[in-house]
Amino acid sequence: MARRHWLDPLARRLLVVTGHLPGPADRSRRREAEEAAALAAALECDFQALKGSQAGFQLDVNRATASDWRRLPGCTPEQADLLVRLQAGGVQISGPDELQQLLQLDAHTLEIWRPHLLFHWYGEPAPLPPAPVAINLAGAAELSTRLTLTPERLKGLQRERAKEPFRDLADLQQRLQLPATVVESWIGRVSFETPDPQPLPPPEPPRPGPTLPPTRPSRSSRPVRGTRP
Repeated sequence: MARRHWLDPLARRLLVVTGHLPGPADRSRRREAEEAAALAAALECDFQALKGSQAGFQLDVNRATASDWRRLPGCTPEQADLLVRLQAGGVQISGPDELQQLLQLDAHTLEIWRPHLLFHWYGEPAPLPPAPVAINLAGAAELSTRLTLTPERLKGLQRERAKEPFRDLADLQQRLQLPATVVESWIGRVSFETPDPQPLPPPEPPRPGPTLPPTRPSRSSRPVRGTRP
């Protein structure tokens, strides 16, 4: 192997200073820029794929449920809950601009949502949604009909809640191994009240012991009569 000439490092430094070769800082900045561009491209691909998976889906803004809103790319649980609560109070949204101001959406997200949104105006407020199913208290018939549970899932739910009441949706999903689509459809439709603890029975009063008959004094305890002198 040929030896490197002692002037090589000096010549290389001179070329870097004169701009003919990139220095260490330039290479680091170029690498960071390439990584950022790759990350942005990957995020855009994911976003476009998610957008494409929702093609053809349309949502009635003034009648949509929380699970309907969650189908829109980027819609958070807090935004879905806000929209459903406003709808229950009789508030109606007239168009995309009003929705954007309400949720503080960026223009890019609004453009993705826009093809899926329908803005129908109703003369009367939306009917009140049914009360949520108390997952820790409801009977088998209510659970089966309102949550469309299969017999196997119904048995599993009853078995698990007998061990310990469910705390929230995440706990319910983990213990019953439910798919995400099922859990998303239950958002706003179930509640997690726990049964009241059973009061302890009052303590029993002490039982009286057996009564003994009165005792007669023994001979030795009788007073001794005095003797005559």
